[in-house]
Amino acid sequence: MMLVIDVTKGMQTQSAECLVIGQIACQKLIVVLNKIDLLAEGKRQTAIDKMTRKMQKTLENTKFRGAPIIPVAAKPGGPEAPETEAPQGISELIELLKSQISIPTRDPSGPFLMSVDHCFSIKGQGTVMTGTILSGSISLGDSVEIPALKVVKKVKSMQMFHTPVTSAMQGDRLGICVTQFDPKLLERGLVCAPESLHTVHAAIISVEKISYFRGPLQTKAKFHITVGHETVMGRLLFFGPAPSSFDREPVLDSFDFSREYVFQEQYLCKDAAPAVVDSDENKQTGQATEDCCPQQQWALVEFEKPITCPRLSLVIGSRLDADIHANACRLAFHGLLLHGLEDRGYAESILPTLKVYKLKHKHGLVERAMDDYSVIGRSLFKKETNIQLFVGLKVHLSTGEQGVIDSAFGQSGKFKVHIPGGLSPESKKILMTAVKKRGRAGHGEAAKQEEGAERPEPAQHVELSLSFKRYVFDTHKRMVQSP
Repeated sequence: MMLVIDVTKGMQTQSAECLVIGQIACQKLIVVLNKIDLLAEGKRQTAIDKMTRKMQKTLENTKFRGAPIIPVAAKPGGPEAPETEAPQGISELIELLKSQISIPTRDPSGPFLMSVDHCFSIKGQGTVMTGTILSGSISLGDSVEIPALKVVKKVKSMQMFHTPVTSAMQGDRLGICVTQFDPKLLERGLVCAPESLHTVHAAIISVEKISYFRGPLQTKAKFHITVGHETVMGRLLFFGPAPSSFDREPVLDSFDFSREYVFQEQYLCKDAAPAVVDSDENKQTGQATEDCCPQQQWALVEFEKPITCPRLSLVIGSRLDADIHANACRLAFHGLLLHGLEDRGYAESILPTLKVYKLKHKHGLVERAMDDYSVIGRSLFKKETNIQLFVGLKVHLSTGEQGVIDSAFGQSGKFKVHIPGGLSPESKKILMTAVKKRGRAGHGEAAKQEEGAERPEPAQHVELSLSFKRYVFDTHKRMVQSP
């Protein structure tokens, strides 16, 4: 990456954003201090040295600490200056680039994929697409697909730096001429081997928050999602591993549909707002303590319009609607596209296989014991709750016993709990106190009391707790408990 800085202004908001993107996407950096011709000649070197120190300080806490910094004047005198004005420092910059660049090994195998950055037509010949080959190779006469236009075209001719060629491979800069189409339809984008790329309506991505972004990353929030040349709006749903798997090593090249994941109200990180725990449900939200931040988190991104990209593409999420002049980072998170959802009806066809659950906790009280093996509970459900949905679920008594919800009891939200192992003598002692206090009620009075009339409370409260999972994408909204 070459970060070009106006030596008279130094780092600006967008320079800082470029540096953030560089840390995500690049391994090496060169800083170029441009427009040195605008500095007064007598104070030029002092000003360059001062800006060099400033830039070194800026890079100190990044992966580019100690990166080379070089002064140049790319166009002395500005755009209006005559062409006779020679650039300053450019030959030194070229030498520096040559010393820093490592030549990667090129691989001609795999499907052809090219990133197009310019498109124009030549009368009588066709339309030319120029760009860089990202993978595979291509030869004259091959067919290529333009996924954005959903068309396949034949390669008529190819050029590399104005020289005609018959083949090209990964890493080459190339111009491909194909049969005529309107170049305005594809200013930039991807060209590939036919049917090798897929268009996705949603995706599962790995997520890492950008530390400079202020504020939380919340489920249901919309972000600008950039993948390759495309930027579209996307709505996110965050999820993570179960707390017992927080230390599991991240897997960055695939997504495991067989595992279970916990729904998150927001991305968990050490600088988030304090966690909120609802009495009715335990929402995994907000702040993670030093020792319990998951090693990896994910998000389901639903795109407002479909995108075409390879798997494992770099994804950057940002708030581009924020004020560019405010001193705040608009880039919010980055990650990799692990799994694309191609089916337009993915909500019904694919999402039910994504096992993301909310852990729900409900708390109530035991009103009294009916006999050694059953108790009546209250305050766990609202009056209008259909208790039949909860029949068969396990509950725990604060006295240690485990029970199973048996049936509703009356019309006021009370319920009967069966205790398979029976109540312990200590529990009976606590719960029977209330029965004795009632005295001897006649049959008519007992029937009234069953409908929920006020009863004396046990001397000591016995609590009931019910915990279950509810899977976010389960169309039947089932409640599931661990065996």
